Amino acid sequence: EASNLELTKKLADAWKELPASQKQVYEEAGKTDWKRYGEQMAAYKAQLTPAQAAALKEERRRQLAKRRSIRAKRELNLLGKPKRARSGFNIFLSENFKESEGISPVAKLKKLFDTWQKLSASQKQPYLQLAEDDKVRYENEMKSWEAKMIQLGRADLVRSKKQRLKKKPAETTKQAGTAKASSGGKKAKLKKSEE
Repeated sequence: EASNLELTKKLADAWKELPASQKQVYEEAGKTDWKRYGEQMAAYKAQLTPAQAAALKEERRRQLAKRRSIRAKRELNLLGKPKRARSGFNIFLSENFKESEGISPVAKLKKLFDTWQKLSASQKQPYLQLAEDDKVRYENEMKSWEAKMIQLGRADLVRSKKQRLKKKPAETTKQAGTAKASSGGKKAKLKKSEE
């Protein structure tokens, strides 16, 4: 009737209380099993084609990256990193999700998305204003959290200044247009010089 967690704790306690002479039998059996596993894995990998081996390696890399990402996210939660700012649509969803019509959550989301698309700018304004307020909250909480992380010696978790000082969209568009124009002129000069 005990849960798996309780059983695991009891087994761990029993293992800690075992004398080294009794643990040795289990450790030797574990080493034998590990050696057998290594031999079986080598035989399996030897029969794979290069494409299958590459796919297997890529899948393993993906799994490890996902595991690292989950660990990093869990660590940030434990360190109290503030939740990201919500968008106007997210606020609209949270206020209207329970009352919306639909059999499944996916159907409700689709219906609410369609409703959001049909709202006029004046109807969206309160949600967008709440989103702006949440953005300010997030930035303030992040500044204090980052200061705290620097004090704790975890400057690796602090965002770079480039992330904090994002350029306005209008400036970015102008710079992109200028860059294209200048690179286009250089390409034309290069073609003329090649001829």
